[in-house]
Amino acid sequence: MNSTTNHKVIGFLSSLFFVILSFFSISAFAAEATTATPTSGKEQGQPALQETDVSRFTNAIALINEFYVKPINEQKLLENAIRGIVSGLDPHSEYLDEDAYKTLMVETSGEFGGIGIEVASEFDVLKVISPLDDTPAAKAGVLPGDYIVAINNKLVSNMNLNDAVKEIHGQKGSSIALTILRRNQEKPIKLTMLRDIIHIDTVKSKMLDNGYGYVRVSQFQEPTPALMVKAIQGLQANANGHLKGLVLDLRNNPGGLLQSAVKIVNVFLDSKNLKQFDKKIVYTKGHVADAQYEAKADAADILKGMPLVVLVNEGSASASEIVAGALQDYHRAIIVGIRSFGKGSVQTIIPLDKLHALKLTTALYYTPAGRQIQSEGIKPDVVVENLKVTGSNPDSLILGPIREFELKNHLKGKNAIDAASNTDANSPGKKSILDMTDYTDLAQQDFQLYEAFKILQAVSSANSKSVDTGTALVQN
Repeated sequence: MNSTTNHKVIGFLSSLFFVILSFFSISAFAAEATTATPTSGKEQGQPALQETDVSRFTNAIALINEFYVKPINEQKLLENAIRGIVSGLDPHSEYLDEDAYKTLMVETSGEFGGIGIEVASEFDVLKVISPLDDTPAAKAGVLPGDYIVAINNKLVSNMNLNDAVKEIHGQKGSSIALTILRRNQEKPIKLTMLRDIIHIDTVKSKMLDNGYGYVRVSQFQEPTPALMVKAIQGLQANANGHLKGLVLDLRNNPGGLLQSAVKIVNVFLDSKNLKQFDKKIVYTKGHVADAQYEAKADAADILKGMPLVVLVNEGSASASEIVAGALQDYHRAIIVGIRSFGKGSVQTIIPLDKLHALKLTTALYYTPAGRQIQSEGIKPDVVVENLKVTGSNPDSLILGPIREFELKNHLKGKNAIDAASNTDANSPGKKSILDMTDYTDLAQQDFQLYEAFKILQAVSSANSKSVDTGTALVQN
């Protein structure tokens, strides 16, 4: 190593060594300051970091600088080091460089460019958690559980998560080809679509039939709770104030903002009459005090006790599972569908500076009854697979569900709605999908919704017969 290079490397390593020591000094101070309560990030019994460990890390950097076949961009090397540290934690923690940080801020605003999929890294490829409604991905046939192995014929295994996401993003109207592995398919599937500006319309609603309403929530963003309340009020007005019950559809909803999920649960609970769980909606457990969180119900039930059925599937994750789990624990809703995704971890965005941040898993979610969501998901009260009806008989079925796998490094503990079922039944000149008395049309278009509707009718009928005795099948 020549003198110039030597000084350069020594200067870089000195700065890096100072940063590392500063980090662990801060961690030690935090642990010491919280010894009265077991909330520090350091678990008892774990070996302490030794100076030789830090030396090994800095020696690796020096050797790469000296011997690697190509000149090294030290800034990139440092970023890759941080990225590598975080990537080994769990599938949802990641280092956000300048581009990734900007993308995250844009996506949470509700409009961004791309094809509209929620993904996680697994087996060195991208696993689709869920395609968003009415996006190029959903329209092209991307399904929850698909594995994206190549983007425009470039192998995903040669990219990190941020690079893969960048490859998916692009100008509106530009073409993108995804090579997908799908369970029960022998050969890879190639899907081509055009990128678009993704406007996320998070709430849709319609009347089903005879006083029963339907609300679809596709993602939890800041305006979502207010939009959902407005939608329910519209359904109540449509039913002349006599709404008999509601189906809340959270299928293929990958989650979003925690506060939005809490507000939506709050809409359906009568806080004054809650007798269990100290009125909790959700709470979290983490190692540091700031990771502890608890939300409680403090509102009135917008449906005034009318029956509620919540639809979930393997694409329902995170905030969707918080909503379904809370309503299930309070027996406020009947959960219908198949077991949800099982993503019950809290990610906190921690800025490193103005342009970079860590998205770090800091806690786990728990339902009011203390059930852990992570890796478990929400098990429906009534299991209804995503079946298909052929012919005119709803009892003639073909089975073809796609199931979720556990993610690599997980913390231990199907389809988007058809376009036909998204048709606004209340629009002039359009026929309701439920106009037929036997509801065969609905069974053919969306069997899970068909079954949810039948359950809703049964509960409503049972409740109406038990009004005199003051008992109900669905109550707080």
